[in-house]
Amino acid sequence: MDLPFEKLHGNGNDFVLIDEYARVVVPEPMKPEFARLYCDRRFGIGGDGVLFLSKGDGGDLRMRLLQPDGSEADMCGNGVRCLAKYAVDREYVGEAFVVETGAGPVPVEAGYDEDGVFEATIGMPDPAFERSAIPALGNGEYLEEVDGREVRAVNTGVPHAVVFVEDLDAIDLETVAPAIRRHPSFPEGANVDFVQVTGPGAIRIRTFERGVEGETLSCGTGATASAVIASRLGLVGATVEVETTGGPLTIAVGSSTTMTGPAETVFSGVIAL
Repeated sequence: MDLPFEKLHGNGNDFVLIDEYARVVVPEPMKPEFARLYCDRRFGIGGDGVLFLSKGDGGDLRMRLLQPDGSEADMCGNGVRCLAKYAVDREYVGEAFVVETGAGPVPVEAGYDEDGVFEATIGMPDPAFERSAIPALGNGEYLEEVDGREVRAVNTGVPHAVVFVEDLDAIDLETVAPAIRRHPSFPEGANVDFVQVTGPGAIRIRTFERGVEGETLSCGTGATASAVIASRLGLVGATVEVETTGGPLTIAVGSSTTMTGPAETVFSGVIAL
């Protein structure tokens, strides 16, 4: 049996996509081990996760993301854009549709520009600031101190810890981030975003992702979390240009929060089972 797959990335945040639009092809009990096996960059295909695409119950599509450690993430902004590109290319959907995720329905507007570049704008989950272990500040954000660093907590579909720094390049994520990622203030763990403000409407970020257990080239929910916090602190305005290691994203913060960015197909293949 041959199992088709497609490899895609959003600003270097890369995924193996399995199409289950017509039927389930990887049985539910096997999905975690499937992700552990095929996300391996030496013995598998390689990726920051496996996207499973299926028909939605109330929306047009459903996305599930299984991570390299076999865990499942409720939301992934770059993953939604990659899934959107695949679905648009196969005419499963038009230019406007809804993707169901574990964090709720995500509206998407997607298509190709005149230069043939695919881009999608997605409605991100409303940022949540409710925390039981961290006291709230006056503007609704939650602050904790970990190893002498101020850490701000926000959930943009998955939990994030946001840390502002003066020099992003001086941070050794692999050394500094794990203690924050596993801090008791985050019972489910957290992605850790280090943020440098580079202008009145611009920030740079680097993200250490739980489930990947390392730095990724881009994180859509992390870009959103960082932009939301920076905007609340008055460091940037309502439109934030976020430079990730893998490329730019645009976050619009307001009564609703949106993320705009590209997605690219890397290659297609089949897994011989």
